[in-house]
Amino acid sequence: MDTKKIGIVGLGRMGANMGRCLKDKGWNVAAVLDVNVDLTREIAGELGAAPAANPAEVTAKCDVVLTVVTDDAAMEAIFFGADNLLEGADGRVFINCATLSPGIHPRIGEAAAAAGASCLEACMASSIPQARDGKLFLMIGGDEAVFDGQRKLLDDLSAALHIIGPLGKASEVKALVNMVMNINTAALAEGLGIGAALGLDLGMLRDVFSQTGANSRVLETDSDDMIQRDHDCFFSAEHAAKDSGIALALAEGAGVSAPLARATLAQYRRLMEIGLGGLDKSGVAELTFPGRAADKQA
Repeated sequence: MDTKKIGIVGLGRMGANMGRCLKDKGWNVAAVLDVNVDLTREIAGELGAAPAANPAEVTAKCDVVLTVVTDDAAMEAIFFGADNLLEGADGRVFINCATLSPGIHPRIGEAAAAAGASCLEACMASSIPQARDGKLFLMIGGDEAVFDGQRKLLDDLSAALHIIGPLGKASEVKALVNMVMNINTAALAEGLGIGAALGLDLGMLRDVFSQTGANSRVLETDSDDMIQRDHDCFFSAEHAAKDSGIALALAEGAGVSAPLARATLAQYRRLMEIGLGGLDKSGVAELTFPGRAADKQA
């Protein structure tokens, strides 16, 4: 039995469910932290973990710390702010799971190494049920020796692991994964929305899409939600906008035109502007189906 003590910083939909998964598989989740103090206490009680008051306390109580925070600013705060994760971090391993700008990972890796610690990226291309069941698809960035030392933990969280390369490269791949997913989602919403405006049977249209070049993973996961207006959040429109923005910045840095990514980003930003950024990414259909939220907000 592995005796490592595990910490989790960031207890949103993914982080909390990863903690539940690890507890079920016999891991000692020793400390947890979220910016929401009440949530920290709630999840700590559920997992039998200590509710940490700050990132440094998580480091003090744990051998391995998973970070599942919202964005670059949150990552900066937990690694470089007051009472941060790198205080007393000698010998610790940080596994950073959020979708972030790729450049932040090498910088955190260098700071961790200076503190005697190690870092991995473990970028996730899955959603809440997979986090809960230990069936994430993880893209790993970092030193292979560090990865080998955490293989059992990562195997228990995942159905598949893919080694990408040095720190930062996994985030590049993840940004492109989400960029393509978001483009597919927006395109599906347009196709179904136009079909609705034409009076087509949308069940029939879905079936035709599924058997032709219009088929996609998004058709399977999002089309019913778009038609039924069931936008309970698994991956929010706000996060779709963030991730499309990261991918677009990578494209611009590489001198590549990305008009589809730019148009998709504009769609998700529009959802945010009309107060619907908390919807699931399938909520982009609210901009394309006749008579829906966008029309009412216009």
